[in-house]
Amino acid sequence: MPDGKRPEEDARAVVNFWGEEPATEAEYYAAHGAEGESSYFAAPGGGRLFTRAWRPRGGAAPRGLVFMVHGYGNDISWTFQSTAVCLASSGFACFAADLPGHGRSHGLRAFVPDLNSAIADLLAFFRSVRRREEHAGLPGFLFGESMGGAICLLIHLRTPPEEWAGAVLVAPMCKISDRIRPRWPIPQILTFIARFAPTLAIVPTADLIKKSVKVPAKRLIAARNPMRYSGRPRLGTAVELLRVTDELAARLGDVTIPFLVLHGSADEVTDPAISRVLYGAAASKDKTIKIYDGMQHSMLFGEPEENIERVRADILAWLNERCTPEAAT
Repeated sequence: MPDGKRPEEDARAVVNFWGEEPATEAEYYAAHGAEGESSYFAAPGGGRLFTRAWRPRGGAAPRGLVFMVHGYGNDISWTFQSTAVCLASSGFACFAADLPGHGRSHGLRAFVPDLNSAIADLLAFFRSVRRREEHAGLPGFLFGESMGGAICLLIHLRTPPEEWAGAVLVAPMCKISDRIRPRWPIPQILTFIARFAPTLAIVPTADLIKKSVKVPAKRLIAARNPMRYSGRPRLGTAVELLRVTDELAARLGDVTIPFLVLHGSADEVTDPAISRVLYGAAASKDKTIKIYDGMQHSMLFGEPEENIERVRADILAWLNERCTPEAAT
């Protein structure tokens, strides 16, 4: 743990910021109808992934499994887990891991020079969870925010089509938005320099919190995350994200997984137009798109509470429909 901070302090810090009574992580979960734990997973690549699980309270059997992937620079222990707690309280067992170079997982902060290796580590963790006896027969869904949405699609494209019951893609980074993508010839120059100094954090970028989080008070909460990476992107990471998103953009027609894609019309970090392209190009027979007028990139934290509840309700309705006995036949 880079800062010596105990994982259970994360929930307490968020709760206290809003002026509520101090709470342990377990008390925070229980108050919201969930329970959970954290641990480390030995990744096949040699490092360790910090992982979390959130389940329905009281040992209730889950209706399905949700495997969650966070976005670039983020982690699973601050605001991200509020969605997992909501899903757990609604009957789903949720699992997530800090990506390599993020949160409490191994690697230099925000340095992801090989996303294929990171995906292999993440997939190994997800499959280890699915193999547990108590999870036999339960549908497994992918869930990704921003870069995590792109990773979910790449997981789908690298695994058998029957492995996943569906995917929830929240403002997915299927392509770097032209509004934040460096102009020519900067990408070409950065790619060249990255061959010699991939860890240099010099890539110009906008203030992502300001562009992502609409509510000013919530911007302060996001900025206080001790695990959040707030520096400039590293050369190797930026080049890899450009490569992977270019690959993904070229393979949208190969997508066959059932999916729900959600995007805010005012998103300036990932492009809602690309989500529309995904919806139109995907070969999936079961696909749904929802574009929320005026919402920004952080739809599950940074918006006013009524907007967040609207998005959560749409996600839960979609998941519930695919966990019915009819959906399993």
